[in-house]
Amino acid sequence: MKRMSVKLPIAVVLLASLVAGCGSQGSTGASPGGGNAPGGNGSGGNAGSVATGTKTLDMATNADPNFNPWSPTGFLESEPITELVFNGLTKWGLNYQPEPDLATDWSVSKDGLTWTFNLRKGVKWSDGQPFTSADVVYTFENIVLNKSLGANGASNYKDLQKVVATSDTQVQFILKKPWASLPTYLAYYTKILPKHIFNGQNPWKLTSFDKGQPIGTGPYKVTNYVSGQYVELQPNPDYYGSKPKIPKIIFHIIPDVNTQIAQLLSGNLEYVTIPDPALVAKLKSDPNIQVNAVMSNIWYWVALNLSEPRFQDVRVRQALEYAINRKAMIEGIMKGYGQEATGPIAPVQQHWYNGNVQQYSYDPQKAKELLKEAGYTPGPNGILQKNGQPFVINMPTGQYGVLTPASELVQQYWQAIGVKVNLNVMDWNSFIKQVVVNRKYDASLAWWSTPTDPDQYAYFASENAQTGYNIPGYKNPQLDKLFQDANAATSDAQRVQDYQQAQDIIAKQLPYLFLWWPKTIQATAKNLTIPNVGLVQAEDHVTDWTLN
Repeated sequence: MKRMSVKLPIAVVLLASLVAGCGSQGSTGASPGGGNAPGGNGSGGNAGSVATGTKTLDMATNADPNFNPWSPTGFLESEPITELVFNGLTKWGLNYQPEPDLATDWSVSKDGLTWTFNLRKGVKWSDGQPFTSADVVYTFENIVLNKSLGANGASNYKDLQKVVATSDTQVQFILKKPWASLPTYLAYYTKILPKHIFNGQNPWKLTSFDKGQPIGTGPYKVTNYVSGQYVELQPNPDYYGSKPKIPKIIFHIIPDVNTQIAQLLSGNLEYVTIPDPALVAKLKSDPNIQVNAVMSNIWYWVALNLSEPRFQDVRVRQALEYAINRKAMIEGIMKGYGQEATGPIAPVQQHWYNGNVQQYSYDPQKAKELLKEAGYTPGPNGILQKNGQPFVINMPTGQYGVLTPASELVQQYWQAIGVKVNLNVMDWNSFIKQVVVNRKYDASLAWWSTPTDPDQYAYFASENAQTGYNIPGYKNPQLDKLFQDANAATSDAQRVQDYQQAQDIIAKQLPYLFLWWPKTIQATAKNLTIPNVGLVQAEDHVTDWTLN
């Protein structure tokens, strides 16, 4: 759903945008049963809008898009569209692994510092111009690596030194240090732009492209865009691959998710992503709607402030994990749309996932025994104590999504084993400042959203313990080395081994208390057939979609 949402504040901004959209009223989108839904099946639509057709796929986006995939202002409102208009060197396979796209194959040097990509021959831009290595070099050298532009997602390429063309059909990525995940990240919203359009232009001010009719190499091209109303796509006749089976896709601009759902129920949309599991019930009862839930690479956690000596005892961390009834939380808060997490790498990354790690099923008695081993005994008021000090945890929580109700349940579970929890509910910005920036907390609950890649070193790196993404402040040189070795490994087998071992250590040591991996919920009309994966991954296989 998002770009490299590895920064919690960035994830917040993006998700907050979604929430803001969901909460707004007076959408310019169609009202249930018709209104101004151009191309909606049987809805009529505005005069002068696109034609209605039974083969038109109607989807929704929550705001006006920016068609430049590197624009600093383009996020979830734009990405479902640009994913269909542009290609990267690689794309997502249905197994969440990188597959050839504009590159047909690639290899890495023995020192891991030079990646060579052979480009697909005969590819054309949608204006008929040939695609060459010059486009790849321009995209990275002039946009991604141009720090003054602040391109969205450019921070993913901090270890990229330069990109050079060795021929019209081959490029080399020169790295500052080995990075085995490069082909994976090239599939993650890393689209190639046409040099012949952008050369000499400010890429953020080329409105004829960014807000008009972009030139891409993808399976679809933009054929009409009316701000505040819709974006129309039709197959790109110059696309190198198989032709799409759906002759027209329209993204209706509908900020309110409830309006989107109403449009789906009335037959004016065929696809909606559901951000709140509580909204699913009324969709499931409709015989014309199918609801699919797919695992995503998001993990919810409780961070314990490891600068405090009491939390440095792994028995205490394990006890607090055993005390949380995660299964009940998933059923109650997530309506079952989630799975108990054992670490940062979700089962959706089956190539890297290690499920054979230490487990922490709900066991309050085990929690009490571990705390007793750690020196805690019941005090006169029932609160555990050690060295005369009661076990009290101050737990700030932000007002967003399920964070507050989830924190309240954790409070109840921990108090049931004799740990007093002072919960402090605050607005989101205050929460970010106190917990993420200033690290003033004992425990706190939040989540990370990451690409489907096992490289999650940033969240555990000792060097990030004070100011980076390592919120708990965990430090483990052995784990650091495993992540670094995995990044530098040139063989897939070695990387798998390193990440498997890292997951084993993480499960035993619990740098975070892992809660659950949520599912992404998608509601579609039953006449629409798409791969049962996340939307971005499915869009990379849009030529296989059918609408009967």
